[in-house]
Amino acid sequence: MILLRNASIVDGASAEPRPGMNILVEGEIFREVGEAPIRAAADAIDLAGRTLMPGLIDCHVHVVATLVNLAQNSLLPDSLVAARASVILRDMLMRGFTSVRDVAGADFGLKLALQEGAISGPRLFICGKALSQTGGHADLRGRFDARETRYFERRLGALGRVCDGVAEVRRAAREEIKAGADLIKIMANGGIASPTDPIFFLGFSREEIAAAVEEAEMANTYVAAHLYTDEAIRRAVECGVKSVEHANLITPATAALMVEHGAWAVPTLVTFEALKEEGARLGLPEVSIAKIDDVRLAGLKSLEILREAGVPMAYGSDLLGEMHRRQSEEFTIRRRVLPAQEIIAGATTIAAEVLGMSGRLGTIAPGAYADLIVVDGNPLEDLGVLGGQGERIPAIMQAGRFVKNRLC
Repeated sequence: MILLRNASIVDGASAEPRPGMNILVEGEIFREVGEAPIRAAADAIDLAGRTLMPGLIDCHVHVVATLVNLAQNSLLPDSLVAARASVILRDMLMRGFTSVRDVAGADFGLKLALQEGAISGPRLFICGKALSQTGGHADLRGRFDARETRYFERRLGALGRVCDGVAEVRRAAREEIKAGADLIKIMANGGIASPTDPIFFLGFSREEIAAAVEEAEMANTYVAAHLYTDEAIRRAVECGVKSVEHANLITPATAALMVEHGAWAVPTLVTFEALKEEGARLGLPEVSIAKIDDVRLAGLKSLEILREAGVPMAYGSDLLGEMHRRQSEEFTIRRRVLPAQEIIAGATTIAAEVLGMSGRLGTIAPGAYADLIVVDGNPLEDLGVLGGQGERIPAIMQAGRFVKNRLC
């Protein structure tokens, strides 16, 4: 057992830290949490008022996206992709992200490797391959590339698979669930990284979207969708999509519809800043670079619209290749328009809800998994303390075990 004394808890539930807290960790879980002294035969660490937070959660990552050019990434050997992904995962954990939701690409093998301890990284929740129609956001063939889409389907470096028509969508969703997917992801709008779909392109028919939703519901899970434009968001939510990824071009009326349907948003503003600044240097094709500002410039306004409507917003980064190092910058970008408390909640309690792990992750409470970080400074005053590569996070615990400990 491990006893952490005199901690100042910041978890997104309050605009002020909770000082003088004591936390007893037993095995993989928090056994006791409170202000009263805890007497137990445990290794004790006095945090001397330092900030203690739940392990951070990123709800939009692509751990197999080892290159910014996703078409090139899909052609890499699986062994190389897996090796590079292990480094990406390790670095995420060292930034304080103890859980992540991969929404296109990661497979059950990576999840098992983490569970078995063969590699280190966050708890991994996966959708498998994202589903896309021909010419959609996960179809990375150029206009003159006539290769069969199944050529890419089984490659680890390919983030998605192509399916057309209700029957194919059902089969693809069922195959991903059979292969271990925790949720289904669909590409229901045009995108930046894909070569033949403008941002305002609508992906999948309503019938196809509804089929994916029904298959997910039958497996007791939900559909997340890549969405930028207001029209695309509205039709997806009306069809039952639960998790709206990006949402840059949403209007107040559609944000209200999301609340009515109990949907979440997962904004990912840092990726557009990174693509604008570094995309060309790192190999993003010109056709993709031309699309960045269509969504980047509306990002901060979308946060205001979502907040005003009351849409829960989980933390997301959506970075590719070398840009993964910027994962924690989403905190400070959101701070331009949102209160720190709400941003922290997006990476803790709200994110845990998106993972289906409310009360088990994203909180410092009895019975929850003992995932935590110790931070030098108060993130409610300065979210920059969560930035960089974890330099101001001297301790990280995952499932009751320190994976980083510089407290002594």
